[in-house]
Amino acid sequence: DYILSIVPPRDAVSIATRISAAFNSQPTPKKTPLHFLDLNAISPRSARSIADIFSANAPAIAFLDGCIIGSAPSQSQSQVPTPTPNTTEARGSHHPKPKTPLPWSKPSIPISGSVAAVPASFSQLAETLNMKHISDDVGIASGLKCCFATVTKGFTALCIQAFTTASNLGVLPHLVEEMEAKFPASLKTARYGVTSMPPKAYRWVREMEEISAAHEEDGGFESAGKGLFSEVAKVYESVADDSVLGEEKTERRKRGLTIEDVAVAMGEGNAAKRKKSA
Repeated sequence: DYILSIVPPRDAVSIATRISAAFNSQPTPKKTPLHFLDLNAISPRSARSIADIFSANAPAIAFLDGCIIGSAPSQSQSQVPTPTPNTTEARGSHHPKPKTPLPWSKPSIPISGSVAAVPASFSQLAETLNMKHISDDVGIASGLKCCFATVTKGFTALCIQAFTTASNLGVLPHLVEEMEAKFPASLKTARYGVTSMPPKAYRWVREMEEISAAHEEDGGFESAGKGLFSEVAKVYESVADDSVLGEEKTERRKRGLTIEDVAVAMGEGNAAKRKKSA
């Protein structure tokens, strides 16, 4: 049996604690082994602390550290062409050939920790979910996620500030024009990252704090707990708590569908917060 933990980073430890307690409350021991896969956006330190929860309180639960890199699974909307049958086959056939299934795009799921005792069924699960074992050491997969999100979500945070400030100054169209001319690929990435961000901003606050811990503890960037990504966390906190963008839901989007509207919403939110604190 497998439990996959995919929750906001702030809830990762509490979920593990609850699973551990529930496992121990069973009247009779499980006959089949239970594997707990933590796929949350947490630091290597947090992953190791969760592993310690299970080893201390529920050692019968096998723990694996993991992460999700990429967007949610989605099925292609276009049919893959099937080979055209030859004339002889076409004349003798009275049944239409089945269509080739539409392909799926899946995120990658690197995992780390010991897999020496996983059952044979794990290989099928790994193939289905696009898992890849990268290390026997707990925390390595979470560290990979932190490094990846440093580049992607760190870039998005920079763009939020750049576009908002440019909008306040009245030069956002000129900034977009310059980026289009000199860094078109970066502008395309920025458009996607900034406009898809609002419904997720509240989750990314803790994730940025976890990234900060990873860079300090595993990267050696001493910052006394006040690293670069502690400040990046504040950018997403501002989106979630100080602007109308924090009300956005993935299934019901109204605001922040363009970088221009994200900039306007953030500018309004920042101004309102400043006025309130004046």
